[in-house]
Amino acid sequence: MVEIQYKIHDEFAVEFKQRFLVRRKVQKNLFAVNTWFFVPNSLDINPQTYGKDQFYRDVKSNVRMITPVYILRDLSVENAVPFRFLEQAFRDVASSPLRKNAAEYIYQIKMVSAIIKSALRDHAKMIIRGQTPSDTALLCSQYADSVKAILEHYRNLKNIITVPTVPDELQDHFRFGDEALSQMVVLYALRILKYLKGKGRYPQEEKRIHDFVIGEYAYKRQVGYNVLEPGDRENNRNLVFRYGLLKKYIESDLFVTLNKKRDGVAIEQIYYSIAAGVAMIFATVVAFAFQRRFGSFSIPLFVALVVSYMLKDRIKELMRYYFAYKRKSKYFDHKAVVRIKDEEIGWIKEGMDFISSDKIPGEVMDLRNKDSILSSEYSILDEKIILYRKMVNIDSRKLAENNIYHISGINDIVRFHVNRFTQKMDNPEIPLLKINEESGDLLTINCAKTYFLHIVMQVQSEGKSSFHAYKVIVSRNGIQGILFQE
Repeated sequence: MVEIQYKIHDEFAVEFKQRFLVRRKVQKNLFAVNTWFFVPNSLDINPQTYGKDQFYRDVKSNVRMITPVYILRDLSVENAVPFRFLEQAFRDVASSPLRKNAAEYIYQIKMVSAIIKSALRDHAKMIIRGQTPSDTALLCSQYADSVKAILEHYRNLKNIITVPTVPDELQDHFRFGDEALSQMVVLYALRILKYLKGKGRYPQEEKRIHDFVIGEYAYKRQVGYNVLEPGDRENNRNLVFRYGLLKKYIESDLFVTLNKKRDGVAIEQIYYSIAAGVAMIFATVVAFAFQRRFGSFSIPLFVALVVSYMLKDRIKELMRYYFAYKRKSKYFDHKAVVRIKDEEIGWIKEGMDFISSDKIPGEVMDLRNKDSILSSEYSILDEKIILYRKMVNIDSRKLAENNIYHISGINDIVRFHVNRFTQKMDNPEIPLLKINEESGDLLTINCAKTYFLHIVMQVQSEGKSSFHAYKVIVSRNGIQGILFQE
């Protein structure tokens, strides 16, 4: 099963989060995602101006394990599963700070922090989505109580590692986790508080969340963590940079290792060898035929050898092109081996090509034309079509063997940058003239000039196929919006 979430990442990048959920009963889980990009011809994006190298520079893919799911209140109770693993790792490293124990200690700090972050995010989203007043009050109380208990559980573990056997560098990892947790609980508390203030009918809940945040500010200052300060640009700049590092730190063990290389190199060389052989056969046959008829030393033989040599190179190149074209559907540009803790759990393949409209499934063209302003919009724009293919294979047994937590699959977070597409766009605003029908004055009205980038995805898994269509609204100033087309 594949789930897709989308959003605008920044003004020049759109993000698609593809969740590949594995079935434990199936060892080899195979997924395919085909993405068609419909690009207006006026942007000058074509095989001559926009090759594979440029495309892969514009596509950034981060692959990581799906964070284990826990409810926030379950993390706050005594003997919560993640804290049991964490406490055991603390005790092991305190008793014997060997490399293996130190690695597990660091891994558990990162994993528990990532689990808590996911639970905080989901709980805050549930409140902000809007509930009944009684449910909102209950959820806010649960948030305040749960985060206090979670922070207390984590911070009490410091007593275990405050021993001479644990070096300062390992003590620092505890502080990294503590600072990251402090920042995350405050971040989501402030989002909840902003929502409550907007409603204006939850004074008690507002006070609880407010008092919690103020208390956490005091704790941060006490232990030496940065706090956002109005007017202190240098402090705030350093704080943003540090929070970015902490975010990457706690998520680093979720990211999987990808060893990327070209796909089908061996078969490509075989095809090219066949092409060279066919060309050589042609040249040899011509040489033998003319030698037999005109002799070993003659002008016709000399001319025939020169011509056959010229044609041999052309035949070889044509055969290479033929084989390269034929292998597109079966082979990909890159293949990456997916590893967790140096153990191979699967692979990912990707390929990109410009294609013609007659090679596109009917369902894809129907979705492309569904929201067209004109019925013949596609032909008027003379759109160029890019097909980006991805195939994912995950071994569920190896995935389970290399994790003490239940991991439901992997996330492939794909960001597509449109900077190169905007280079040849018109000005973001176009002045148009109009007569004021009441006063008769001539008016100049600036109208937004935008382009539509249509994206259609086909997701295939377990013999089933589904389609998703998006329309990205872009101007020279960047992405103006993204619409999901039902």
